[in-house]
Amino acid sequence: MRTTNTFGVQFITRTNKAKDGLLPIYARVTVDGRRVEISLKRWIKPGDWNGSKGMAKGSREEIKSLNHYLDEVQARIMECYQEMQVQKRLITADAIKSMFLGTDQKDFTLCKLVDYHNQAMRDTLAWGTMKNYFTTQKYIHRFLKERFGTTDMFLSELSYKFITDFEFYLRNYKPKDHQKPLGNNGVMKHLERFRKMVTMAVKMEWVSRDPFDKYQLKFHRVDRDFLNHEELEAVENKDFKIVRLQWVRDLFVFSCYTGLAYIDAMNLTPSNITIGIDGEYWLSTCRQKTDQPVRVPILPKAWEIIEKYKTHPRALQKGSVFPMISNQKLNSYLKEIADLCGIEKNLTFHLARHTFATTVTLCNGVPLETVSKMLGHSKITTTQVYAKVVEKKVSEDMQALRERLAAPKLMRRAK
Repeated sequence: MRTTNTFGVQFITRTNKAKDGLLPIYARVTVDGRRVEISLKRWIKPGDWNGSKGMAKGSREEIKSLNHYLDEVQARIMECYQEMQVQKRLITADAIKSMFLGTDQKDFTLCKLVDYHNQAMRDTLAWGTMKNYFTTQKYIHRFLKERFGTTDMFLSELSYKFITDFEFYLRNYKPKDHQKPLGNNGVMKHLERFRKMVTMAVKMEWVSRDPFDKYQLKFHRVDRDFLNHEELEAVENKDFKIVRLQWVRDLFVFSCYTGLAYIDAMNLTPSNITIGIDGEYWLSTCRQKTDQPVRVPILPKAWEIIEKYKTHPRALQKGSVFPMISNQKLNSYLKEIADLCGIEKNLTFHLARHTFATTVTLCNGVPLETVSKMLGHSKITTTQVYAKVVEKKVSEDMQALRERLAAPKLMRRAK
């Protein structure tokens, strides 16, 4: 990239745009041979203009005032050029014109940024993720209206205080419908999404400084709920008379033994079932949320469920492993299943993924790295939220060791 530029400012008039015998005055900015013209909204008689010097001629007071204005314009354009040099920005004639007119800041507003982000990411992020960004967008609009009495603001107005005020607003927002107020992590997720949008603006140079620079997100660690061995058995062995509950139970149990999220399970096709390195059946797919590849050996319980639905008419028609059901309906029916099985935990389909990570794998000695790979996590730290299960397993193993070590002593005492 060039670090020096040829740069010049010249004042000109345009005879082809004359009006009522007056010529419009323009500032012509040239950078590396490329030029743009800025209308100064000033007019002059042809006889009062010195084209070679690029200034008005004469000693009348209005001529002096005009030349003084032209000097100020030239000085401001020079400032724009020098400011862009200091900021190490790409210097072009158009960029200098935008900075001089203020359109480099005024054209970029907060709501335009949010709209741009959501449109740009619509085809990249899963609908479940995009839905959360739309919710954050609604909170931003409400905050602007209630806190500032406006519908939008310039990105240049964003500040650290704006962020902390927005955080305070989210923490104290009282929903008017049946929804619960936001907890700490809910507030942090909205701010995390907001920060990603602002980071996009910084990278595109829509804003010169990052208002999140000194702001830290503070998530509270939350233990992931899951079904223990007894609860999982209760769900597996419960005899449901209603077909839809049998179907939802089977999908839930399938996820408990594969770790697949809802959308990934629904998108499975027979082509995702392959023969692995061990000669056994494996699931080979990609997580829709992260596009991370996932390969999971199919455990016997999961295979039984695949076999059960391989001839289901709705699955065959769709070309999928399982007949389709919406996530909302599935989770609603899981509440019924929890009641019928005497499970007090909030039974959702995603709880099955946690159950796979804990009860089915980690509690049975599968290494954390292996579990992370099967879950499709891009970072091992994401899987470490389940580390408490490893501690539980260690505790159980050590308790068994204590009992084994104590057994010979008891036998000697009995003799």
